[in-house]
Amino acid sequence: MNNPLSPKDRVKIPRQKMPEQEPAERAHNFEEVNLGLEIEAAKREASRCLACANPKCVSGCPVGVKVKDFIALVLNGDYLAAAAKIREDDVLPAITGRVCPQEDQCEGTCIMAKKFGAVGIGYLERFVADYERRAGKIGLPPNAPLTGKKVAIVGSGPAGLSAAGDLVLRGHEVTVFEALHELGGVLVYGIPEFRLPKEIVRQEIDNIRRMGVRFETDVVVGKTVTVDELLGEEGYHAVLVATGAGLPQFLGVPGENLCGVYSANEFLTRVNLMKAYRFPEYDEPIYDCRDRNVAVIGGGNTAMDAVRSALRLGAKNAYIIYRRSEAEMPARVEEVKHAKEEGIQFMLLTNPIEFIGDDKGWLKAARCIKMELGAPDDSGRRRPVPIKGSEFELPLDVVVIAVGTTSNPLVQSTTPDLKTRKGGYIETDPETLKTSKRGVFAAGDIVTGAATVILAMGAGRKAAKAVDEYLRTGVW
Repeated sequence: MNNPLSPKDRVKIPRQKMPEQEPAERAHNFEEVNLGLEIEAAKREASRCLACANPKCVSGCPVGVKVKDFIALVLNGDYLAAAAKIREDDVLPAITGRVCPQEDQCEGTCIMAKKFGAVGIGYLERFVADYERRAGKIGLPPNAPLTGKKVAIVGSGPAGLSAAGDLVLRGHEVTVFEALHELGGVLVYGIPEFRLPKEIVRQEIDNIRRMGVRFETDVVVGKTVTVDELLGEEGYHAVLVATGAGLPQFLGVPGENLCGVYSANEFLTRVNLMKAYRFPEYDEPIYDCRDRNVAVIGGGNTAMDAVRSALRLGAKNAYIIYRRSEAEMPARVEEVKHAKEEGIQFMLLTNPIEFIGDDKGWLKAARCIKMELGAPDDSGRRRPVPIKGSEFELPLDVVVIAVGTTSNPLVQSTTPDLKTRKGGYIETDPETLKTSKRGVFAAGDIVTGAATVILAMGAGRKAAKAVDEYLRTGVW
């Protein structure tokens, strides 16, 4: 059916609120914070869509989801068809519906955004993906006839999974190699359970497996097998490197080697992948946060994930220490809001200059300095400048450094004819994502540096298209 409401009536409907766990409850558990829309709320949200003749939300989506079409199906009550429509372009809808920064992408380009609040595209995507999952009827698109070509994908994060889905649909034999014992890359080791339940990640990967993709875990490409061996004796016709940017960065200040100082990668991997949050059912592979003072250095989504995890692990005080003001924070507005509601303490315009330890090498405090904002830097954000004489000490037991990551160097170091650029990132043709080595492509954070899940998925799709063309034509 067509929307019976006139555009004037549609814009009068307020954006539907996402039901959430109460802050006082969720601050002490790792269950999902956002609870998802009920059917009536989803239909009401779908009825806000103006069904634009030229929907900007589609071009705002890095994987090109046909937003207008799937929302029309929600309005008609055909939720399984809506999920199938999304899956034509997005193989991980239950994930992207949860962790995408829609406000900067599809919703950011919605013409309703400025005056009336964007249509809740992310909420609706999550709704139909969850409906489909509960119904147990996954609408997988049909595969093309087999081509006889084999593709190896290195890394099972968002870029690798997205590319794998597209390539298997085009009829190629696809194997994804993952270095860890569990599939999903950053989706399993980086994003906490309360934002992205791991059961959902496993089910989405199972769907890709049902499409025909093979997965091999505990394979470290560059150690277990090299790229040259994959293209040689292993018989693969193309390799896509999607290893991400998993090498943590540090501050370079004294005391970072003290016990109790973690990188965000290590901290979140121990919490999520090694299940520290389920102690004592699992032996806690992390320094105990209970009744201790914990600070996370940084202002991005990873910092919010780490500090909110520390709070749930029982921290007495959980701080965000960030050298700029809140306006410059790269974290999603929703994540900052949730953190504040839960009791996270924000120490803004503050920067640690030294970590202080006891006589046994354990962290006991951070020496910090107050900052003020100067002229903008290369990122367009105002540069933080130290205020002389403003130093102070903050008692701390655990510190997590969440100031970014750089490229994982393993594949590059064992593939000498693979050109890299500054930072060790793999150099590619921006249009085809071809590398300097014939038959080898690269996509996601290993090319661009750390970015969002959906941008990595968009790069995976772009690479898959180029891989397919190379396999069919043989032209490099």
